[in-house]
Amino acid sequence: MKVLISADMEGTCGVVSWVQVMPPEVVAGVEPSSTAEYERARARMTAEVNAAIEGALAGGADEVIVNDSHDGMRNLLPDDLHPACRWISGNDKPLGMVQGVDLDGIGAVFYTGYHAKAGTPAAPLAHTWTGFLNDVRVAGRSVGEYGINALVAGHFGVPVALVTGDDQAVAQTRALLGDGVVGVVVKEGYSTFAALHLHPQEARRRIRAGAEEAARTAKDLRPWTLPAGCRIELEFDHQSRADQAAYIPTVARSGERAVAFAPQDGLAFAHTFRAVMKAATVRMSP
Repeated sequence: MKVLISADMEGTCGVVSWVQVMPPEVVAGVEPSSTAEYERARARMTAEVNAAIEGALAGGADEVIVNDSHDGMRNLLPDDLHPACRWISGNDKPLGMVQGVDLDGIGAVFYTGYHAKAGTPAAPLAHTWTGFLNDVRVAGRSVGEYGINALVAGHFGVPVALVTGDDQAVAQTRALLGDGVVGVVVKEGYSTFAALHLHPQEARRRIRAGAEEAARTAKDLRPWTLPAGCRIELEFDHQSRADQAAYIPTVARSGERAVAFAPQDGLAFAHTFRAVMKAATVRMSP
């Protein structure tokens, strides 16, 4: 069995500020200390991914492929990655945060560094995909990136077996996908911008142990697949985003700031979701 790691950044131990997760080109003009914060956070992100790789291999995985899944998706430090892995980088990916799940032999997806969905109280840097998407509802159920990516993985028959991140992210993922998903909490949120953290070494120890368990138990899990006729609804922060998204032929207005569509399967969901998010990235003034 091969394991795909979807590596996000906001749920990494020690991260509580957007400054820590923004690559330099995103924060051009800020003080040099901000870039230093990002460099330290990406080093811890890479170390947590390595812990998950070590655990997956110890649990019987034949190979581990890592998909850099944060922002521009060029955050991991390649020279510091575990030499047994291959990794995917770059942000123009058909399957987004779970690019690689369609490769032969992938039997489980691991989430590392994940965060809670938009609107979650006491959850560090909680959001869904981007700052202007207020909610994603699958058949009426609100989900975050953990649910979006699970649907895409489910299309290829692959379950999510591990999630690491803050306490709310872990709880939300397991509530949606089941207690069979191994959860590793590396920090407990106080607010959007504060948390109580494990020491980074202890966080990595727990991630390694959790990944080993997840690799051993993945065969007993079932993927989360899109129910037939399922309605997906996206709610934005402004009506102008819904204006633009509604021009997509398979998408219809469903509220003042919301649109909806009914994809035939998880792959159609992934492609339509991406198109909607591209269309909704508009200026707030003409």
